[in-house]
Amino acid sequence: MFERPQYGERAVLLHFSLGQPRSKDDVEEFTSLALSAGVELVGELYAHRTAATPRFLIGTGKLEELKLLVASVKADVVLIDHELTPRQEINLEKELCIRVIDRTGLILDIFAQRARTFEGKLQVELAQLRHLSTRLVRGWTHLERQKGGIGLRGPGETQLETDRRLVGHSIKRLQRRLERVDSRRQQGRANRRKQDIPTVSLVGYTNAGKSTLFNYLSDAGVVARDQLFATLDPTLRKLELPGGDEAVLIDTVGFVRDLPHELIAAFQSTLEETKDANLLLHVIDCADPEHIERIKQVDDVLERIGANQLPVIQVYNKADILGVPPRVDRSETGEVWRIWLSAQTGDGTDLLLEAIAEFLHKDRVKGTVQLDVTQARLRALLYDQARVYAERMQDDGGWELDLEMDRHRYDRLRQQESLLIA
Repeated sequence: MFERPQYGERAVLLHFSLGQPRSKDDVEEFTSLALSAGVELVGELYAHRTAATPRFLIGTGKLEELKLLVASVKADVVLIDHELTPRQEINLEKELCIRVIDRTGLILDIFAQRARTFEGKLQVELAQLRHLSTRLVRGWTHLERQKGGIGLRGPGETQLETDRRLVGHSIKRLQRRLERVDSRRQQGRANRRKQDIPTVSLVGYTNAGKSTLFNYLSDAGVVARDQLFATLDPTLRKLELPGGDEAVLIDTVGFVRDLPHELIAAFQSTLEETKDANLLLHVIDCADPEHIERIKQVDDVLERIGANQLPVIQVYNKADILGVPPRVDRSETGEVWRIWLSAQTGDGTDLLLEAIAEFLHKDRVKGTVQLDVTQARLRALLYDQARVYAERMQDDGGWELDLEMDRHRYDRLRQQESLLIA
């Protein structure tokens, strides 16, 4: 059995594709992922098959080629742009005598490096344990032996079974802790709904410029670097809109092609912030030749987390690179659906703020409500679900309220409580 090095990250990349060969953009993205993990790239190899082999993923000929490359460059790790089964990972490590990490493991490693908040670290640890739970047969033969020796004999539990049980306990422990964190998030969302504060969430492919735009709009000071997953932990800031209104702006983790299922599950509470938003701003790197494909990949992730039905405004960022001046594109019905801007220079961000304010106001009802003394319950509901600007007592003991509220809530109360805003 090979020794796993404690240091040294000389990496060979294996760009593997099934059916269609890897595009240049996909190759560059996986290379960026590897660099984001902090490795030193010392070699690359391309493999294309119509069907994966159950034992090694690649064929024996390509495996021999990979062996020679690993030996010639003295690599410490092989990174494969494909998801491996536990058995394929074990077999490859035995043949190559160095660590083998698939795409999912690489992304999890990057997330582990970037997590800064307590919640983010819990989420990453949970995702890593879920990934590890399927890979406990990872080539260490001692895991298959029965416990033995004085004081250790008993039901005959193998070390592997013990490790699986311990990982299972750790997963349950982390889930309980994340549930407590999630309850606080839910309370925060409930408070925003109670105060009728709309939320706007930034989504998009990683490195599209979300954090740069977030910083420009809210002066948040969030880390913005030219690397994948520079932002991991979600950040919420107050957003000042034209006309004096306010909203909550949310910056979320960037999406990526084939985002691991473990991350979707572990970051469910964080992604709830996106699902609960009134409006999504889909930030797109319009200078990216593959931006149409990136849009589809983000839409796929939004569908996976249940946020694909929310209203969206496309934000075509980095328009200055293409020499396109800031502008607003509207649909046939006159609604804003795309804005061209530059988050780096700030050109066009005023158009974005106006578009957000326009969207949030189009579905709001503003006016005066007359309530009699028997409608105290409705009065309480209005204070809970609307923005009440003023209240005046009537001679008969009733109330007159000046308010503004979401049209959907108004329609519901109009049907249930016979509410009428004049």
